[in-house]
Parts: sequence; C-alpha cells; structure tokens
Amino acid sequence: MEDSAVALPRFLRLPSQMLSDNLHSDQDLTAHVFGVYDGHGGSQVANYCKERLHIALTEVIEKSKQNFNDSYAEYGWKEQWMKIFLDCFQKMDDEVGGSPEMDGGISSDPLVVPPVAPDSVGSTAVVAIVCSTQIIVANCGDSRAVLCRGKVAVPLSTDHKPQREDECERIEAMGGKVINWNGYRVSGVLAVSRSIGDRYLSPYIISDPDVTFHPRAKDDECLILASDGLWDVMTNEEACDLARRRILLWHKRNGGGGVLSVDRGEDIDPAAQDAANYLTQVAFQRGSTDNISVIVVDLKAQRKIKKKTV
Repeated sequence: MEDSAVALPRFLRLPSQMLSDNLHSDQDLTAHVFGVYDGHGGSQVANYCKERLHIALTEVIEKSKQNFNDSYAEYGWKEQWMKIFLDCFQKMDDEVGGSPEMDGGISSDPLVVPPVAPDSVGSTAVVAIVCSTQIIVANCGDSRAVLCRGKVAVPLSTDHKPQREDECERIEAMGGKVINWNGYRVSGVLAVSRSIGDRYLSPYIISDPDVTFHPRAKDDECLILASDGLWDVMTNEEACDLARRRILLWHKRNGGGGVLSVDRGEDIDPAAQDAANYLTQVAFQRGSTDNISVIVVDLKAQRKIKKKTV
C-alpha cells in the first residue's frame, strides 16, 4: 500500500477576504482540509505528505496573510491562493528532495536537509479546502477530486498524464520524451507528468499544482477525493451516483432525515464513511489492480428522507 489520505475537520480559520471579492468583510470562516496522496516506487513520500503537507500549507498561509492586503490589490484573492499552493507544493518537493534550506533567509549559511526518500520515489497530491463559501482544490498528478452537485458530477481537478497534449508539449519543449511503453510514460518510466518528488526526472516532472475554485451551492451533495485506483475502473458520474445513493441509504436505514448533528466533524461521519467503503469495494470488485484510497465528504447540512406511506 503506497497511498495515504488525511481528513482534518475544522483545521483552519481563514479571514473571509481570502475567500471572496469582498475585501471589507472581517468575518473568519472555518475551513476543513482533505488530502489524498498516491505514492509510486514506495510509500515514503505519500506518508510524508500525509503528516507534513497541511502543516506546510498553514505556514505558507500565515506568511501570505501578512502581505495579503497589498497582494490582493495587485493580484486578487484567487491568484493569492494559486501562489500559496505553488509555494506549498514546492516546499514539499524541496523537503522530499533534500534541497538546502536557508537559515533566516541567509543564503551563505544553508542548512542541508536530508532527503525524505530515494530519488525514484514520489507521490501525487490532491488537496481540498472546504468552507461554507468555497471549495478550493490543488492537484498535482492523477489523483482526482469530484463534486456531486445535485445529480451532476463536477470535476474539480484534471489528471496530469503524459499523453495530455499540453503536458506532452511542456515535457518535449524541455528536451524530454513521452514514450508509450505499457502506457504513456515520461522517459518511459513514470505514468504521471507532475508529482512531489521524482527529482531524477527533473525538469520534466514538476510539482506545480493546478488550483481550481468552486463557490458552494445549496445542491452540493458530497465531495470525493480518490487515488487512481478508483478512477481506473469508475467514471466521475458513477462515483458520484454511488456515493450520493449510499449516503441516502445509510440515513434511511438509520432513521436519519432531520438536521444532522452539530458535532459532525469531531469524529468520522458514518454515512460518508459507508460511502467511501462502498466505492472502494466496488472498485476492487471491478478488478482495480492499483491501491485504492477514497475520501467522501458529506456537504449537506440536513437530509430530507422520504418516508414510505402505507
């Protein structure tokens, strides 16, 4: 098993200015953080991301807050988040690769950080920040985030595959090769075009994430984050339909339907956990030969369950 996953309810408090165009609002919003990391060549980097990436994210966010007003006026809040995640993922890539870390910013006195894993080890990363107004997703690799909105599957990330036209052009422009050897691979080795780690394939493999923004809507049902062990055998639409139905089924079986507990997020949500387990089982039954890691987040504040009438 080379995957790792982490769910961190109520992990952040973010000023609302960082999540909207309203610069004058001073309300703080609770934000939840979720991540799925799919390692290749070993589990070291995926496990390191599970333990460290959200910490690095808070460090970069706190640094960004100090200059947020000036940066907002020049770039806007979405551009700031793009930079936050770019810096966060680059920081993780540097730590994994053992790059020098500057002591107090003094380049003449670097602290050499030992590498987390050998050069042949890396990991994908898909990270979601969920709050009452926004879902922000950063993705690097082919793990995926999908939103179930009503009965529609809304992709929140796009897989970084070597055969993707823009990724292939980027790799070849740097002198690299995409070779179809048991599937399209960078230099005939790696089946993803972006990852954290994999310095031996630099500069063709990069850790730059794509960042997407999705305003919350009343008909948001659930959010799915999963490694490609799920997506290899299941479409976005199938996964959303199965997760939505499974959550509803759990509430029907367990007398749900009213306002859900205010303690949600303090512990595992049983309906969402059941949906995640079910997706994993279906993927396995369909013959997925890869590691399967799934997070399901129930986005409904309440659920109206229709009762059968006699």
